[in-house]
Amino acid sequence: MTAEQRRTAVTHACTTAGLSERRVCRYTGFARTSQRYRSRRPVRTALRERLATLALLRPRWGYRRLYRLLRREGQRVNRKLVYRLYRELGLAVRRRRRKRVAVVRQPLTPPTAPQVRWSMDFVSDALADGRRFRALTFVDDFTRECPAIEVDHALSGERVVRVLERLAQTRGLPDHLVCDNGPEFTSEALDIWAHQRGVRLHFIEPGKPVQNAFAESFNGRLRDECLNESWFVSLPDARATIEAWRTDYNEVRPHSSLGDRTPTEFLRTLKASAGSPFAPANLT
Repeated sequence: MTAEQRRTAVTHACTTAGLSERRVCRYTGFARTSQRYRSRRPVRTALRERLATLALLRPRWGYRRLYRLLRREGQRVNRKLVYRLYRELGLAVRRRRRKRVAVVRQPLTPPTAPQVRWSMDFVSDALADGRRFRALTFVDDFTRECPAIEVDHALSGERVVRVLERLAQTRGLPDHLVCDNGPEFTSEALDIWAHQRGVRLHFIEPGKPVQNAFAESFNGRLRDECLNESWFVSLPDARATIEAWRTDYNEVRPHSSLGDRTPTEFLRTLKASAGSPFAPANLT
């Protein structure tokens, strides 16, 4: 029990049983000094309100990421204080049950530079009228940056090629593309395009999505923080909402594997590093 819970229990016993505080403390073993203690901590009303606002805007973020946002805003707080207020305000993220992988995970060999290997995959959801749509997602395995998310009711192999060709014009292409064995990725159109562009397609083993771990992890964040938290009234609405989340993911959301930096900040650091081991050709 916490000290506050003990004080509440003693007060309740005194009120309901008509006993004195001294007697209740003697029976329960609680110290009277603790019972009569009054906190001298400042109320921190402004901090509580700002923390509650951030938790409302980011309902799937825990106290650690909210703490980093507060620090970025110039708040002079430590993580223990944020955690205490987070608990007092009842802002804990509700856990969602999910299936667990029953096999030993086989992680991919980490890439050594940006623009070397991307992972791509599909994630699906529904509009308010029940009509399904799909989102084609890309993620750079090194910087964790999401170059693009293409949203439509149907996305064929030819559409995947058009999206990749658009990315080639704006930011260049990776050396490798990791994907599953879906018909869009095994299509003749993507195979011919990859051969012409010199991009190697790496297909994971059928039935083993953990081999596409970077895309699976990204799609999990997309579903948890955007798709499950949004109500899409139309396809343009879904595109705008998902694109806004993608921008927020790249430029605002801190990533623990990047030293609590955003993908954009991490890439900017690489570009600015003097004597960086990364070749300029790998940094678009």
